[in-house]
Amino acid sequence: MQSNDKNKTTTILLIRHGETAWNAEKRLQGHLDIALNAEGARQAALLAAALAPERIDHVISSDLLRARQTAEAIAASRGMAVGIDPALRERCYGGFEGLLYSEIAARFPLEFAAWQARDVDAVLPLGANQGETFRQFYDRATGVILAHAAAHPGKTIALVAHGGVLECAYRRAVGLPLETPRDFKVLNASVNRFVVEEGVLKLVSWGEVEHLRPAVLDDLG
Repeated sequence: MQSNDKNKTTTILLIRHGETAWNAEKRLQGHLDIALNAEGARQAALLAAALAPERIDHVISSDLLRARQTAEAIAASRGMAVGIDPALRERCYGGFEGLLYSEIAARFPLEFAAWQARDVDAVLPLGANQGETFRQFYDRATGVILAHAAAHPGKTIALVAHGGVLECAYRRAVGLPLETPRDFKVLNASVNRFVVEEGVLKLVSWGEVEHLRPAVLDDLG
């Protein structure tokens, strides 16, 4: 019976949290715990409404507030509890966290250059938190996604996480090397669909944000 379970396809809705004030001003968050702004809360509500007709067996979130608030919007209308997993957190950027990109470049020029050059093993400067190399982060992010898939064979799970986690999943699913530039968008409150079949992560659709369009129409009224 167990071996049959392992062969069942798990469907994953990988969701990025709604917008925060720091997203809007291009300030790096990492492990710093920033809440949704008003726009992010509206995005989360629209996301929840769009997903309401769909089957979701479990909602699991990063423990950071911006992700939890987004996950709670999805789960609330279903009467579901949100599972919390700190391994779904954004990459930890160490001393970069809390700074604008221009401030990072000025304060840490060598480390900033290595980051922009996609040195995936570059060590980040120490800050309030200990930074991760991109390779360490990639292993963590893809590992936790596959672990949740293995724990819920044949189920549909919503994982609410962060832009970096989405990037890692995309790279894993399409075989994109870690060193290559990111040539795809990672959007707030987007739905990104994957399946896991026999332990292999496969991309189904990327960057669904049609549900956010009513917010734009509301602004015109």
